[in-house]
Amino acid sequence: MLSRWQLVWIVAVGTLATLGVAVPPPPETTKPPSTPQTTDDPFLWLEDVQGEKALAWVHEQNAKSTAILEKRPEYQPIYQKTLEILDSKEKIPTPELLGDVVYNFWKDDAHERGVWRRTSLASYRTASPEWEIVLDLDALAKAEGKSWVWHGAQCLPPAFTRCMISLSPGGSDTHVAREFDTKTKEFVKDGFELPEAKSRVDWRDDDTLWVGTDFGPDSLTTSGYPRIVKLWKRGTPLSDAKTIFEGKVEDVASSGTSDILSDGRYDFITRGPAFFKQELYLVGAGDKLTKLALPEDANTRVVFRGRLLFSLRSDWTPVAGGATYREGSLLAAKVEDILSGANRFEVLFEPSARVSLAEVDRTRDHVLIGTLDNVRSKLWKLTLDEKTGAWSRSEIPTPGLGTVVLSATSDRTDNFFFTYQDFTTPQSLWLSENGAAPAKVKSMPAFFDATGITTEQLEATSKDGTKIPYFVVRPKNAPTDGTAPTLLHGYGGFEVSELPAYSGTIGSAWLSRGGVYVEANIRGGGEFGPAWHKAAVREKHIHNFEDFSAVARDLIARKITSPRHLGIMGGSQGGLLVGGTFTQYPDLFHAVVVQVPLADMKRFSHLLAGASWMAEYGDPDKPEDWAFMKAWSPYQLLNKDAKYPTPFFWTNTRDDRVHPAHARKMVAKMENQGHPVYYFENTEGGHGTGAVSKQTARVSALQYSYLWMMLK
Repeated sequence: MLSRWQLVWIVAVGTLATLGVAVPPPPETTKPPSTPQTTDDPFLWLEDVQGEKALAWVHEQNAKSTAILEKRPEYQPIYQKTLEILDSKEKIPTPELLGDVVYNFWKDDAHERGVWRRTSLASYRTASPEWEIVLDLDALAKAEGKSWVWHGAQCLPPAFTRCMISLSPGGSDTHVAREFDTKTKEFVKDGFELPEAKSRVDWRDDDTLWVGTDFGPDSLTTSGYPRIVKLWKRGTPLSDAKTIFEGKVEDVASSGTSDILSDGRYDFITRGPAFFKQELYLVGAGDKLTKLALPEDANTRVVFRGRLLFSLRSDWTPVAGGATYREGSLLAAKVEDILSGANRFEVLFEPSARVSLAEVDRTRDHVLIGTLDNVRSKLWKLTLDEKTGAWSRSEIPTPGLGTVVLSATSDRTDNFFFTYQDFTTPQSLWLSENGAAPAKVKSMPAFFDATGITTEQLEATSKDGTKIPYFVVRPKNAPTDGTAPTLLHGYGGFEVSELPAYSGTIGSAWLSRGGVYVEANIRGGGEFGPAWHKAAVREKHIHNFEDFSAVARDLIARKITSPRHLGIMGGSQGGLLVGGTFTQYPDLFHAVVVQVPLADMKRFSHLLAGASWMAEYGDPDKPEDWAFMKAWSPYQLLNKDAKYPTPFFWTNTRDDRVHPAHARKMVAKMENQGHPVYYFENTEGGHGTGAVSKQTARVSALQYSYLWMMLK
C-alpha cells in the first residue's frame, strides 16, 4: 500500500531473466527532464530512441543476429515449446480478491492481449470455473487501433464497481487511465480519464481521485515521475484539480492514496526523496497534512486495527537513551500514538543472521508475514488480542522448503491465497478459507520431465571472505569433469531476492537438454534483509561483481563446469551485473546473455528513469562518486585489447524505464573495437520480455539457441 514500491517501478525484478526473453514514440510530455552533460561519446546518437539512423542500425543488427540464431537446430523447438507454455490453458489463473469476487487477467493463444474476467470463489475452486469476461483487451485494441497492454485496475472499495484501468501502448511504463464500471462492463461516459503518462491514481471516494501525472512543465521529477499530488473532483477539468502536495524536482516521486479498510479509513501522501527513503503524511480534516515521525528509510507495509505496520532498514532509537529497534524488524504502532509522539511500538518480527522478513499483508482479522530462512520460505499468521494488546503467532503449514508467496488477500474476509514452487516443482495455489488450514486449489502442469534433476544449495567465498549461497539445479547424470554446459543467473540489487522458482522455459530449453542451472544469492538482494542489500550499494557495489565471479570460480573449482562451458545471464540490474562481470573477468566465461541492461553508468542518471536509482549506484556527475563507479561501469570498461566472450545483448525499443541505448551503445562500441557480438531489439514490451506471447517466445528461443551454440 504505502511502500516504496508504489513510489517507483523498480529497475526490474530478477525473475524477468528467467524467461530471457513498431510502436509510436511516447508523447514528448512523458519524457523526463534531462540535464545536459558534456560527453565525447561517439555513439550518443543511439540514445535517439526513434531516430531514423538509430532504428536503421537496430534493423541491421537484428538481421545479422537472427540470421544465425534462428537457423540453429534448437531455435524452432524452443520457440514452439515456450509459446505452448505461455499460452497454456492449464496455467493457474492468478486470483485477485475484490471483496468476495475473484478477478483474473488471462492471456492465451485465443486472447493474445488478454481478458479481464471474474468468477465467484466457489466457482474458482472448481477445475473449470465459470468465467465472466469483464473487459476484452484484444477487442478493445482492435476497435481503437492500439497495441494495448494491461497495466492493471484500481478499484474503489467496498463495492469495487468503479475502477481506474491503466492501459499501456506497447508495454511501456507510460499508460492512459480510464474510469470503468464493472457492473455495466463499460468505460464510464464522461468519467475520469488521463492521457498517456507515468500517472499515479487512487480513489478517495466515489467522486474524487488522488492524481499524480504530467500536469505540464515542472510537474515531473528528474526521474520522470509525478512530484505534484492533486485531488480531482468528478465533472471538473483536470486543470481545476486542487493541489494538496508538491515534492521536489530532484525527488523520485510523490503520490496520494486512501486505504479504505474494513476497520477504518486513512488518507496518506507519500513523498519519496530517494529510492529507499520516504516521508509519510496523514491527511486530516480540511486536507491538513501531518508528517508521521518515522525513520526516513522505513518501509511502510499495511494498516491493521488502527496500527501502522512498518519495517526498518536501519537500527532505530526513537528516543535518546531508549530502546533501539533492530534493522530488519517489523514494528507496529497505533496511528494516534505516532501522531502524539507516544513512542509505543510493538515488535512483530526480529531478524537473525540468516532469517529475514520477506513480505507482509493482512486479512480481516490477521496479519500475514512471510520470512526467508537461508533463502527458504516460511509463512506466519499474527493475531491481535485487542483486550490485552498482545499478539500471538502461529506458523501456517506450507508444502515444502521452496518459495511461498502471498498471492491474494482481502481485508474484508479471512480468505487468502498463496503459491508454492521450487526449481523442479510446478507452482501450486493454496487457499486458506475463513481461518481453515490451507488447501491446494490449483496446480500448474509439469512443462518438463524433472525426473532425476536435483537441487542443492552450496556456498562460495567472496573476495572479502563473505559466504555467498547459491543453488545448483542439474541432472543426476550431469558430468563432474568440468564439461557440463552451465548457466549462472543473478540480479543482486534493490533488495530483490532471487528465490527458487519453477520455470517451464528453463526446464525445457536448458535442464531437460542436459544443462546445469545456477541461481546466485549475491549481495545487493534482499535474501538476508536490508544489510545484505546495503552491502552492495554505491561504493560497495563492487561486491556485486566480486560475489558473482566468486560463484563462477566455485563452480569451476568443484568441476561442475569450466570457463569453456560456463555462461551468465541477467536482466536490468542483472544486465549491469553480467555486463560488468564479463568486462572485469572475461576469462571466466564463454557466453553472456545481457537483457534490457544498464551499462553506461556515466550517463544512466540522464536517461529516462535513471535518476531514481542514484541511491543504489551513486551520482556519476559527482567526481567522488564517479571515482568508484568507473571501476564497474561496463561501457567505460570495454577495452579493444581485451579478449571477451562473444555476448548476446537484447533490449526493447519501447522500454521507457531502462533506456535501450545502454545495450545499443555497448554493442556498437564492442563492434567498433573489433569484438564479435550478437544483438536483438524487440519493438514492443516495455521493460520486459514482450507485449505478447510470440514476442517473448522469440526472444527466449534466440537466447537459448545462442547459449547452446556457445556452451555445448
